[in-house]
Amino acid sequence: MLPNTGKLAGCTVFITGASRGIGKAIALKAAKDGANIVIAAKTAQAHPKLPGTIYTAAEEIKAAGGKALPCIVDVRDEEQISSAVEKAVEKFGGIDILVNNASAISLTNTLETPTKKVDLMMNVNTRGTYLTSKACIPYLKKSKVAHILNLSPPLNLNPLWFKQHCAYTIAKYGMSMCVLGMAEEFKGEIAVNALWPRTAIHTAAMDMLGGSGVESQCRKVDIMADAAYCIFKKPKSFTGNFIIDENILKEEGIKNFDVYAITPGHPLLPDFFLDEQPAMVTKKADSYGAVPELKEEKTQPPPKARSGAVEETFRIVKDSLSDDIVKATQAVYQFELSVGKSSASNAGDVGLILGSGRSPGERNGNPLQYFCLENPMGRGAWQAQSMRLQESDMT
Repeated sequence: MLPNTGKLAGCTVFITGASRGIGKAIALKAAKDGANIVIAAKTAQAHPKLPGTIYTAAEEIKAAGGKALPCIVDVRDEEQISSAVEKAVEKFGGIDILVNNASAISLTNTLETPTKKVDLMMNVNTRGTYLTSKACIPYLKKSKVAHILNLSPPLNLNPLWFKQHCAYTIAKYGMSMCVLGMAEEFKGEIAVNALWPRTAIHTAAMDMLGGSGVESQCRKVDIMADAAYCIFKKPKSFTGNFIIDENILKEEGIKNFDVYAITPGHPLLPDFFLDEQPAMVTKKADSYGAVPELKEEKTQPPPKARSGAVEETFRIVKDSLSDDIVKATQAVYQFELSVGKSSASNAGDVGLILGSGRSPGERNGNPLQYFCLENPMGRGAWQAQSMRLQESDMT
């Protein structure tokens, strides 16, 4: 893990949602340097399902070597935000770093997301981030090490990330858009960046969302705390970046990431909004649960070069129509194909059992009519060549 350098000694760090999870981990990392931590969170009394309060977090921060100011803050309430900022400035003399960590999540599609939840996500994630930043900026502008860090993803416009949880995506992207705007608006005065994990991070909220078995597929909150610490060490000129935790730690020389894993060596669940394995992640979101093991889809090696029209025809068909498709569909498909001038006499319809290489109604020893499809699994017009093959030619 990344060692502390004392860089944040005496700095005041204002963190929303710092009573537990990633927010608290960032607070404890800064506290080890001797930083002043403002714990701006809602939980003043123990939650029946979620551990920690602003007061228990304050005790941990003090034990780690920092100073703590617990403040009851619902980021939907502008007055509570302003009050906490005023208390922080009064107690510590200013604010050097703001971490917009508080967030609400509902991984539900449009028709299954009540308006109440839409409002919650928009007001906590986007509006809360904006208002907290606005309240802190006058004091951040006076700091020599001014940073705003939003825990929000890169702005990935792949429709997959909107399809299953449109409202949540809009709310998180609102936080990211604050980074784009404020980084430009306050360039040279405040560094404004976003941080997002490459893999799922184990928190109490993740347990509630993922269910039994999800923990082993996650990394510890420490990886996000270390990544945030790397960012805080950067100058004000380091701004407008969307940072992935693992990437910035690699730049710092970290090579062994097993130390961050809950279960070292176990396959990890990729986080949302990254296009490394989007189909896998959205499939897991559909089920709202964890699976024992996640594996990347194996990519097929490029086909070997072949010669001859017959072999080339079967290569294209075979590479496109797999046994897995046959097993998944258990169906016969009919393609309506138009043929070129050279084979117009053979124009017609042909049904292929996917992956079998046989035409319905064939008889042993009789010539079979096959079509070589150009990009058969793609979109757009279907083009074909026809030829007559003996059964002995089939592979």
